[in-house]
Amino acid sequence: QVQLVESGGGLVQPGGSLTLSCVTSGSISRIVTMGWYRQAPGKERELVAIFTSGSTTTYADSVKGRFTISRDFAKNTVNLQMSSLKPEDTAVYYCYAFTRPQNTGSWGQGIQVTVSS
Repeated sequence: QVQLVESGGGLVQPGGSLTLSCVTSGSISRIVTMGWYRQAPGKERELVAIFTSGSTTTYADSVKGRFTISRDFAKNTVNLQMSSLKPEDTAVYYCYAFTRPQNTGSWGQGIQVTVSS
C-alpha cells in the first residue's frame, strides 16, 4: 500500500504565495510519475503540474509562469510552489503518484487552497 500525504495548504490573499508538499511512503522501488491535480466545486478534476515518464514536466496553461513543480524522488517527495495566486486557483489539491512495483496510481486525500481577500 502506497500512502501520499499533502501539506502546506490554507488561506491566502490574491497575489500571495503558498507551497504544497507531498510525501509518499510504502514499498516503492520507483516513482514513474508524480504531481498535482485540483478540483474546484462543481468542476472536473484537472491536472495542475506533473513529472511524467522521462522526467518531463507538464503544466496546465492556467498556471504556467506562476506555479513551479519540484521533486526529490530519493525522498519520494514533490513540491508545488504557487505564486501570484488568483481566486480561480481556489480548489482542493490532490497529490498523485504512479509507482512500481505496484504499477498503479495512488492519490492523497486532498488539501484545501483558498484564495480570497
